[in-house]
Amino acid sequence: MQQRRPTRQVVVGDDRVGKVRIGGDGPVSVQTMTAGYTYEIDKCVAEIHKLAAAGADMVRVAVPEKKDTDALREILPQVNVPIVADVHFHFQRALEAIEAGVHKIRLNPGNISDKDQVAKVIDACKERGLPIRIGVNEGSIVERRDKQKRLKELGGVFSDNPRGHLLAIMIAKLEEYLEIFHERDFHDIVISAKSIDPLVVIDAYTEISKRFEYPLHLGVTHAGPKETGTIRSVVPLGHLLASGIGDTIRISYANDPVYEVQDGLELLYILHLRTRKGAELIACPTCGRIQVDLFKLVQEVRKKLAEHIDIPIKVAVMGCVVNGPGEAEGADVAIFAGDRRGIIYVQGKVVANIPEEEILPRLLEECMKFQEKVRSGQAKLGEKVVEILPPDPIGELGSGLEKIAAGQVEKLAQLTISKK
Repeated sequence: MQQRRPTRQVVVGDDRVGKVRIGGDGPVSVQTMTAGYTYEIDKCVAEIHKLAAAGADMVRVAVPEKKDTDALREILPQVNVPIVADVHFHFQRALEAIEAGVHKIRLNPGNISDKDQVAKVIDACKERGLPIRIGVNEGSIVERRDKQKRLKELGGVFSDNPRGHLLAIMIAKLEEYLEIFHERDFHDIVISAKSIDPLVVIDAYTEISKRFEYPLHLGVTHAGPKETGTIRSVVPLGHLLASGIGDTIRISYANDPVYEVQDGLELLYILHLRTRKGAELIACPTCGRIQVDLFKLVQEVRKKLAEHIDIPIKVAVMGCVVNGPGEAEGADVAIFAGDRRGIIYVQGKVVANIPEEEILPRLLEECMKFQEKVRSGQAKLGEKVVEILPPDPIGELGSGLEKIAAGQVEKLAQLTISKK
């Protein structure tokens, strides 16, 4: 992981809904967008609450018509997360959203390019201290003949191929748009440069990060359904974040936006860019040694942990005792299964040897007990009481699991005595 690049910082939100710091020393934030119509006030409020509960730091809403910006006046007092107004084509919608009390504006240079109109939005945001995201999307930019000279200059920087040419157009459009902001001494800016092509996304943000000090909003546009959009989004975003580029993200799916929030947070968790709030679940991969219904068990454990655990306990669910101890190294609570049974470890110590049907409730019980110990200061996350000792698998897989557990207890007792 490279250190995050230094940027200016903008603040989204207020004392009532909370303030999200983008850029500077602020943590990388996760945002998403409502899927319903903004003018359907009750449904919009309910969806915003659902997204905020999932962990979204801010939520964007579409305001294509005046009835949408009118609805903001009723929506904003009812929500507890900063709201971003997504403005396309009509600059008046931005002015109306600002007047309604929205916390941030998103403008698309490909759709609103009239200098006077943009200036009016800038002045209104400046008066109220609101930031603006400039979103340069591949799908909405057009090549203009009067910019051919600048594109030719940029062509010397980028490779002479379709991807490089597109990147040159995006940079030229961004530079042109930023001139309007600079003329009005407005710098509360966030930049995005999205494309359907992950390689264009990587190239665009890498180049923009070299040219401008503004915080960057990362995303892939037209990512598709979750089944394929996950890879399309996570590959470029993960690459950029690991390179120190990016201050706020949205993973986009043609699906329930709750998944966008969940996957965005998980990406930040595994890159150690955010502190996990709930349990971290790890499980072994598919293998012919599995002796319990591991796939069903993992899903059930995941659901129960989400309901009952709110500190970052690491929980391992392993389908056999061959590689389980080694693969679960570092887990606070672990289960190793075999022959329709399971051995549960807490901080490396065997605490139970139980039949398969009792694994889920007992594992949850041990996780909850460990959570209380951590809260009371009796235990620490990631700390072993003893080291997990891998059992000898020869002749002991299957019905010999109880013998393995008994041997483990004896070995652990000997280890404890020797340490004393």
